[in-house]
Amino acid sequence: MTFEMTIQVRVSDFLKGQRWYEVLLNRKPDFVPHEGFAEWEIIPGCWLQVAEGEPAPGSGPIRLGLTDLEGEKERLIRELNIEPFEILCRKEVPVRWASLSDPWGNGIGFFEYIDKKEERERIATLQRV
Repeated sequence: MTFEMTIQVRVSDFLKGQRWYEVLLNRKPDFVPHEGFAEWEIIPGCWLQVAEGEPAPGSGPIRLGLTDLEGEKERLIRELNIEPFEILCRKEVPVRWASLSDPWGNGIGFFEYIDKKEERERIATLQRV
């Protein structure tokens, strides 16, 4: 039975990488078991690990669901000093999405449900877990 998952990205400068992901996730890590390694529990049972090391070419994207994609875009441009990125949508897709890379080349993506009722239902389902 699968009950949890972890996703790992590698950064060549761990302290800079940890700080970058602290800003991205808007909080300190939940668990730092040893030097060169930090983890955030994104949602119950789903962990993002940032580890010191050479990034794998083409890594990611890790896609994170948001409730306010436009607001998060503005925050990240301001706080991480990154280039503006485009928010995309297609009529047949129920979400809007955007993609960027961290300073080490790891792909990061975001999505936001267009139908806010569907979004609330998904959030409620996760909160029951």
